[in-house]
Amino acid sequence: MKLKTTYLGEVHSFSDLKDLFAKANEEKSGDRLAGIAAETVQERIAAKEVLSGLTLADIRNHPLLPPEEDEVSRMIDGSVNERTYSSIKNWSVAELREYILSNQTTDRDLKRISNGLTSEMIAAVAKLMSNMDLVYAANKIEVLTKSNITIGHKGTLSSRLQPNHPTDDVEGIIASIKDGLSYGIGDAVIGINPVDDSVESVKRLLHATHDFIRDWKIPTQNCVLAHVTTQMKAIRQGAPADMIFQSIAGTEKANHSFGITAELLHEANELARREGTGTGPQLLYFETGQGSELSAEAHHGIDQMTLEARNYGFARCYNPFIVNTVVGFIGPEYLYNNKQIIRAGLEDHFMGKMHLLPMGVDVCYTNHAKADQNDMEDLGVLLTAAGVNFLISAPMGDDCMLNYQSLSYHDIATLRQTMNKRVAPEFHRWLVDMGILSNNGWLTEMAGNPTIFNR
Repeated sequence: MKLKTTYLGEVHSFSDLKDLFAKANEEKSGDRLAGIAAETVQERIAAKEVLSGLTLADIRNHPLLPPEEDEVSRMIDGSVNERTYSSIKNWSVAELREYILSNQTTDRDLKRISNGLTSEMIAAVAKLMSNMDLVYAANKIEVLTKSNITIGHKGTLSSRLQPNHPTDDVEGIIASIKDGLSYGIGDAVIGINPVDDSVESVKRLLHATHDFIRDWKIPTQNCVLAHVTTQMKAIRQGAPADMIFQSIAGTEKANHSFGITAELLHEANELARREGTGTGPQLLYFETGQGSELSAEAHHGIDQMTLEARNYGFARCYNPFIVNTVVGFIGPEYLYNNKQIIRAGLEDHFMGKMHLLPMGVDVCYTNHAKADQNDMEDLGVLLTAAGVNFLISAPMGDDCMLNYQSLSYHDIATLRQTMNKRVAPEFHRWLVDMGILSNNGWLTEMAGNPTIFNR
């Protein structure tokens, strides 16, 4: 396995695949913080050149984090379809890139090879792609999932309605839900991040959202994004939860820092099937984000983009209803500015889709990052063009509980109308019946008026 090259008269050598993967990554402040990033643009280009010539078998045969040392590695390797892998294992990473981007390669073709790829192979090919490559490739892949309704159809853009409140006040949360629904938001999920992570608080919010959804016959799903064990206790005590949520990571050690194991998530999935209120078959919701493993001191010297790909390899073992990366939430220590946030959002979406996940993105940033709302709108446009399954939205794009900036309800509506996207079919019919949408999918004069839910 060749791990060196000469570029512009200088020899660049890489100690192992872990070193090569890190230095082939686009500039990320998290990799710089970890001390593993390329020192110069020339070194990054040399790393990409070496990476492009490696075969898929080289990557599988030299694991960055060996399966005998890590549960996530075992699950990723164990999920590989050996017949498919055998047919492509001698491809170089460059050849995989050309195959993915070929005009002749279809959604069906990409789904066929996906189960023969490890997460590290998918990360490797993403490192060789431009932003436009990531948009074009991801847009080829359609991933449909169903909880109470089906989302992910080509030509649709679903959304998570995020009505967070700084005191978990039900009246304030319901007001935000009404506002979001009046713009056609919420077909992926009505999902609340609770301030109070207690079982009683989670039960109260689940009952409130479930009752509102039932009263208005809204074809969607509810979820309260507490820790998985808290949600499980609430469900066992009779709380109506359509799905179970959990943040996940790309290493076993990082998952332990979140208080989870693979076995616990399997138990949660089974509980959702037995006692949850979602009809399924997909009943889990996972959230990720570049940098979480480094912040937990559980990255094992692996770059944050590759670790994010491993999140998706872990997630696909559970057949979730939705997955999203919270692309700029952790902060500038990991994604410093608008350029890094936009790049990471496109990487994450592509890598998730290549794992055949129902991939969404929270297009967001914290106030101490070098980014602003125009940058988030730019990324929203790019992801909509890339065929993202859903985007997250908060009232006025300002989450007053989590204290970060996201897309707003009207941003999602604008993206749909500008780029000719619709909501999920069942949700579309409900919005038409409510007078919020016309049959052609355009907002009516009633849109944006939450008083239509007063009675």
